[in-house]
Amino acid sequence: MTIRAVVFDIGNVLIEWQPEHHYDRWIGEDRRKEMFETVDLHAMNERVDMGENWKDVIYQTADQYPEWRTEILAWHSNWIALASPVIPLSVHLLRALRKKGIPVFALTNFGKENFAYAQTIYSFLNEFDRFYVSGQMKVIKPNPRIYEMLETDCGVPASALLFTDDRPENIEAAKARGWQTHLFQHPQGWADCLVTHGLLTADEATN
Repeated sequence: MTIRAVVFDIGNVLIEWQPEHHYDRWIGEDRRKEMFETVDLHAMNERVDMGENWKDVIYQTADQYPEWRTEILAWHSNWIALASPVIPLSVHLLRALRKKGIPVFALTNFGKENFAYAQTIYSFLNEFDRFYVSGQMKVIKPNPRIYEMLETDCGVPASALLFTDDRPENIEAAKARGWQTHLFQHPQGWADCLVTHGLLTADEATN
């Protein structure tokens, strides 16, 4: 079926999301490893992605691990340093698709408060035709429910959706619903996929 909408994940597709890199630069790799072994920061972040209050969750976690309090609080106070840098070619592809009138949606595991904050920093996060943010929806990928909610809201048949995400389990969940998919590994691969599907020309897909 012809693609009628393109669905972007955000973390590691449009913006690098590797918090470990920030902590390595700040406190050093050895200390970062000790911290991540002691504190399940990704589980903390998942609570935010599920809709709990961003600041409250981080401060609660910091209270539980006073020896790491300063570093944990940075997940809130210096969050933008964790969610960077931008992936320029991916942003170009988002804008190129919209310029051609192809609807572009965001489907992301992201807290509602920090997503709103990110939108004030990264203007392209305001440019989607539809937004599906897990913190607002109270369900995260790869739960099939979040894909179903997107389908119901947008009215586009599953087989007419093209979705890119960097996590294989999220891609497999979309495939199970009949979506067309691309496992994001680097932006050029995504550009080539869009050209192959006839959504962009090679020139349009070049930054």
